[in-house]
Parts: sequence; structure tokens; C-alpha cells
Amino acid sequence: MHNFLPIAYFENQFVPFAEANISIATHALHYGTGAFGGLRGLPDPANPEQILLFRLDRHCQRLSHSARFMHFDLPADKIQQVIVDFIQKNQPSKPFYIRPFVYTSDLGIAPRLHNVKKDFFVYGLELGDYLSPDGVSCRISSWHRQEDRSLPLRGKISGAYITSSLAKTEAVDAGFDEAILLNAQGKVCEASGMNIFMVRNGTLYTPSMNQDILEGITRDSILTLARELGIPTEERAIDKSELFIADELFLSGTAARLTPISRVENYTFSKDRPISEKLREKLSAITENRDPDHSDWVFKIPLKG
Repeated sequence: MHNFLPIAYFENQFVPFAEANISIATHALHYGTGAFGGLRGLPDPANPEQILLFRLDRHCQRLSHSARFMHFDLPADKIQQVIVDFIQKNQPSKPFYIRPFVYTSDLGIAPRLHNVKKDFFVYGLELGDYLSPDGVSCRISSWHRQEDRSLPLRGKISGAYITSSLAKTEAVDAGFDEAILLNAQGKVCEASGMNIFMVRNGTLYTPSMNQDILEGITRDSILTLARELGIPTEERAIDKSELFIADELFLSGTAARLTPISRVENYTFSKDRPISEKLREKLSAITENRDPDHSDWVFKIPLKG
């Protein structure tokens, strides 16, 4: 049962969430012609009169780029202003997740992006841990990640998530928490909605951008923090067998934050995760506005004024 925030932004106005409804004939519903973002917010632990958002500018920029793939001109500054207004109208008092979505809103048939109306909405819901912070078990999926030559993987295109959905359900039905997808070349790609990291011999590895991964904002943040902490990092292709002999594995994403992997298939990993924990503590301090070195990553929204 989700606790949705009471106000949504829909068809260029703020309305009660329950009234923000689309038709069953909506173009995006039939063809996956939508793109979305996702970002977390929380009341400032040191000042309950303001909300903290992690890397709001990057999230708005990525959604604007995703909209461009949909042939929709939606400037990042407009997205940001709507989100600020959205938060001030909802006055959230618990940690929450925001889902902005761009989509083809015309009614009718025929898959296309030309001569079809586009629109933009925002809603939110209270959200704690998306995955267990103690660690998750993962299955190597029988489904492969799409290729960028067939789908613009630099955007969060809604239609692409059928593969994630198939992989996630396959994993859960087999008794696992999450799925790890390989790309068409058989290299490790990402989880159903998260990037993946591996630690071996003190070095932090993650699939490089040419491995058909999503350009994750949390992924980028973790790489930056690791380098600042003196942890060697490398972005490259990763083989499946490397996962089984890793010292540490974890997933990253807006919803998942930094979630350890405790098992892949029948290979179990130690609960001693020094690098993962160091990065998770650093990331948590930043998102809670306790780290002055990265205060520019935290956007502060006053609830009054």
C-alpha cells in the first residue's frame, strides 16, 4: 500500500492526486512512448522547515534529455520549478520519492512521435528502503539488456522497462530479490533498475558507459566519492564469472541508494564490506546535508515562503 502525496502536477496545473487520471486510449499507455525520472527527498534532519533533494539539477537535466528522445522540448529549468512548487504544495513530513513523467498524451492509435501531443506530470509517494539495506540476493537473468542501437538507453524510456519487469519477476519467482542483466555481448550490465559495482583487491569496478547501461546519477556520485576517498576506480566491461569471486558487490540507484549484494546465484559474500560501507556512509551524510564538501549536491527547498 503506497502513501501518495496529496497533490499532483497534471496537465499544467496542480490538482488532487486522485483527480490526476488519464484515458485508457492514451497513446503512451499503448506504445511505451514515455520517459520518467525519479528522485528522493527528505525533511532536513537539522531544520524541519526545509526539504532536501539530492542532485536536483542533474535529475532535471536527464529528464529533459529523455524528453528530447520523445521529440518533446521540455527545459530542465521548467522541470525544476514544477518540482519545487510541487514540494511546497505537498509539505511532505517523511522521506519521499518523486516521479516526473513525460509522455505522448494524445488519444488514438499508430506508434509515432510526430504529430502527437506530449505532456508532463509529477506525483510522489512516501518511500523508505526500496531494497533491504542488509543485502539482497541476485539471479543472473535469462533476459538481456537492450542495445543502444535499438533504443536510446541514455534516457529512461518507459517502454524499455518491460525487460526490467520480466527480469525482476523471473528472479523473485526463483526465490531471489533482484536480477542482474547481461548485455548482448554477455557482459555484466545492470540490475532491473540499478547500476552495479564490484570490489576486487581494493579496486572499485563498474560497467563502463559503452556497456548499454543507464547513465545513473547515483552511479556518477559514487565514482566521484570513491576517487575523493582514495579508492581506485575503473570503468570497464565485467564478465559474469568475476561477480562470483568479488570481495564486495553492491547496487546503486535513486530508489535503492547503495544496497549491498549478499548472494549471486549460489555464491554467498562476506558481510564485511569496508569499501561499500565507507561509500554508503559518505552518501548518506551528503543526502542528509551533513557533509559541507558536497553541499552543492543538495538542493534545499523551504516549506514556507
